[in-house]
Amino acid sequence: MATRTKTYVYGKGELRLEERPVTEPGPLDVQVRMRALSINYRDRLIRDGAYPGGDMTGNVALSDGAGEVVAVGERVRDLRPGDRVVASFFQDWSAGPMPPNAMESALGGPLDGVASELVTLPEHGWVKTPDTLGFAEAATLPCAGVTAWNALLLGDAIQPGEALLTLGTGGVSIFALQLAQLFGARVIVTSSDDEKLARAQELGAFATINYRTHPSWSDEVLERTGGRGVDRVVEVGGAGTLEQSLASVRSGGTLALIGVLGGIGGRIDPVPVLMRAARLEGVLIGSRTMLADLVRAVDVHGLRPVVDRTFRFDQLSEALDAMAEGRHFGKIVVEVER
Repeated sequence: MATRTKTYVYGKGELRLEERPVTEPGPLDVQVRMRALSINYRDRLIRDGAYPGGDMTGNVALSDGAGEVVAVGERVRDLRPGDRVVASFFQDWSAGPMPPNAMESALGGPLDGVASELVTLPEHGWVKTPDTLGFAEAATLPCAGVTAWNALLLGDAIQPGEALLTLGTGGVSIFALQLAQLFGARVIVTSSDDEKLARAQELGAFATINYRTHPSWSDEVLERTGGRGVDRVVEVGGAGTLEQSLASVRSGGTLALIGVLGGIGGRIDPVPVLMRAARLEGVLIGSRTMLADLVRAVDVHGLRPVVDRTFRFDQLSEALDAMAEGRHFGKIVVEVER
C-alpha cells in the first residue's frame, strides 16, 4: 500500500508538486485513486492570488475529480473498493438551501482539494459516477455541471418551449446548453468566435450571437425572441455583461448570476430588475443531492459532457494557463496516471 502520494499545492502565484503522506481512511472515510481532474475558473484565480475568497496558499489544489475507490473505513456502508466516484464540491452541503457554513467545506480552499494521486474524504463527500461516462467526462460534473443544473432549477424549473440565454462557451454555459434541451427549452448562445458558435449549433443551440459583431447583443436577443426576451439567463460574465443580460430577460424572467468572467465590481442598476419584475439570484455550485440528481439525468438521457482538451498530471500548470487563455469550448481535463 502506498505511503506517499504526489500532490499539487497552491503557492504564491504558482503550483508546487510535492510528495505528501497518504491519509489513511478513518471509520467513515473513503480513499480514492484519482483518475481525472477538471479545471474551473476558480482554480486559476486561486493559483494567481486573485480569488476573492482569500489566500489558499498551502492548500491542495482543485475541487473537481473522479476516481476509483481503493479503501474504505469499517463504518462505510454504500461504497466499496472498485466503485467509481466523483467528489462533491461542498463536502457539508447535503441537500436543501445553501447552509451558512457551506463555503467552509469547499474543496480546493479552504479544504484541501483533489489534485493528488490518492485522496481521502468522508463517504458523504463522494457520489458514484454515471455508468455511461468515463473518468474524464465524469470529472466535469461536480462544479460546472451542478452549477448549470442548479441554474435551470431556480424558482420554477425551466419549462419546455422556454428560451434560455447562455454567455460564452465555457464549461457552465455548454452544460446549460445541453441540460436545457433535456427540459425542452430553446437556447441562445453568445460568443466572439464563429467556430465556437457553429459547434454550439451542432449541440442544438436554437440561435447564436457573435457579441463582437453585435456589441449591443441584448438587442439581438430581443430580435430572436420576437421582442419578448428570454425566460432565463445563465449569467457568467459578472460586471462586464450584467447590464445587457438584464436587458435580455423578459418580464418576470430569471437571471442566474454565476460567474465573474467579465470582471469584478461595478454597480447594479435596480431599475431594470424592478421594471421587469425579474428574479436575480446568485448560484454557488450546489448540493450533493443536486450532484446525485445530475448523475441520474446524465445516465438516463445519455448526455456526454464536452471535453475540449486533456492534459497529463504533470501538465496541471499548463492546464490552468489554458483556462486563463479562454480558448476552450466546454471543459479542460487533467488525467492522472495509473
